Amino acid sequence: MTYFYRLARTKQDEEQILKMNYETFVEEIPQHIPNENRRLKDQFHNSNTYILCMKDSKVIGMLAVRSIRPFSLDKKIGPIEEKLPNPPRYPVEIRLLSIEARYRTGRPFLGMLQALVNWCLKAGYDAAVISGTVRELKLYRQLGFEPFAEPTGTAEATFIPMILTQETYETSVAGRIAKPILNFLPGPTTTSETVQKALGTDSISHRSPAYSRLLLAVQEQLKVLTAASHVQVLQGTGTLANDVVAAQLQRIPGKGLILNNGEFGARLCDHASRFGLQFDSMERAWGDLFDMEEIEAELDSNRYSWIWFVHCETSTGVLNDLETIRDLCLARSVRIAADCASSLGTVPINLEGIDFASSVSGKGLGSFSGLALVFHEQNIQPDPGIPRYLDLGNYTVSEGIPYTQSSNLLYALEKAVLALTCDPENHFVTIRKRSETLRTSIEGMGYQVLGQGMSASPGILTLILNEEESAHQLGEDLFLNGYRTHYESKYLRERNWLQLATMNEMSDDEINRFLTVLKCLTSFNREQSREFSIYN
Repeated sequence: MTYFYRLARTKQDEEQILKMNYETFVEEIPQHIPNENRRLKDQFHNSNTYILCMKDSKVIGMLAVRSIRPFSLDKKIGPIEEKLPNPPRYPVEIRLLSIEARYRTGRPFLGMLQALVNWCLKAGYDAAVISGTVRELKLYRQLGFEPFAEPTGTAEATFIPMILTQETYETSVAGRIAKPILNFLPGPTTTSETVQKALGTDSISHRSPAYSRLLLAVQEQLKVLTAASHVQVLQGTGTLANDVVAAQLQRIPGKGLILNNGEFGARLCDHASRFGLQFDSMERAWGDLFDMEEIEAELDSNRYSWIWFVHCETSTGVLNDLETIRDLCLARSVRIAADCASSLGTVPINLEGIDFASSVSGKGLGSFSGLALVFHEQNIQPDPGIPRYLDLGNYTVSEGIPYTQSSNLLYALEKAVLALTCDPENHFVTIRKRSETLRTSIEGMGYQVLGQGMSASPGILTLILNEEESAHQLGEDLFLNGYRTHYESKYLRERNWLQLATMNEMSDDEINRFLTVLKCLTSFNREQSREFSIYN
């Protein structure tokens, strides 16, 4: 039997909430006066966020979350902070916790609590308070709630003020058996225990021989992985790496050509504009591929001395043809720059002959964000016309350490790259199989997934939702169920797209559970949409 969790949004949801509210807090717990309609609307109904537990299309459990002060509990016992030795900074109140009696000892109750915890952590709340009914005190304690004040209410309906924090939840019975959130984000990515442990290693000076050896080891591993001639490690993100590349392109006489078929291709144009580079842009619709014959014709015009493009366009999951573009450029002595932020570590990459390539320590490499990588074909000399931090030559003449660097981030990156280079073939095959499993099932649910065949990155799947569906709502509900997907970026919200990154480690069972939940949510949302259309 499959249960899933979602936020209440529709009139149908409201009807089931009012009915369940009446059954629980009038008929079962005599807290309110009976009425003929057998419906009960909470006094804070319009400011409540309702989390629902579903079985098929029926609501079998609910709870309301509210952050607006005063809480109903404040009105009963005074400000809750006065009763707590360590008051939370950002509390919410849980009310109307209700579940059908036959489901109270099973997974639905625990799942609804985990959905609540997921929602609170995502929203930035650090504690939840509740008026727990005395008759369910043992259950509340198993869920991680702890009393913090004297009981309130009447003899027929007695309640105990209780609080749930992340710490009390994680140490409770419910927290110990809860499944961790499965990460489908393209960043930050999931890190292994080995990488996490390396980050916590005692820091060492970036001027020490030990740091120099560590950096050299990381550089050698990255060169083995990519066949690049050189690589520099900077403190920063992929944006910094692309600024460094732009500064080098500025030194090349002549005009450039930038390929733009997504958000990050557009950002390359922005980098170039900010550096005052002379360039033309070849634009295609998001998700479309470039015509290699058209690129060849442009290069044959002899108008361009360099080309800059994104290898894996993160915003769509489409792979641009690095190998063919490289061959076209090398045959015409055109310099080449590539943004490989989302391709390094997710697909095999050969950077031989590529003048400049940018990437990052997170994403496909599986380490923590915070290190920018710039690969380059030739030795680069310092240029006093480039800001110091962006001058790639400063790194090459300083053996990669011109300024302060973090040994902790470098230790973590070393472990991540070492694990990948031990068996890269199996690593890439695993990602592709994972991607194919997800794509086949998701397309079977009626979604269109951008990119096909070898032009589709196995590391990122982009789901195009139907007009009547909301990617943002689906992403929010998936998060309640323990799945972190990519849907909040502005460029995804504008297009109603949701993305799944498969570069994170996950088991077949975890993928199958995710697909089951996705199918449940999809089927329910589409059925609700059809009913609404018929009703109107």
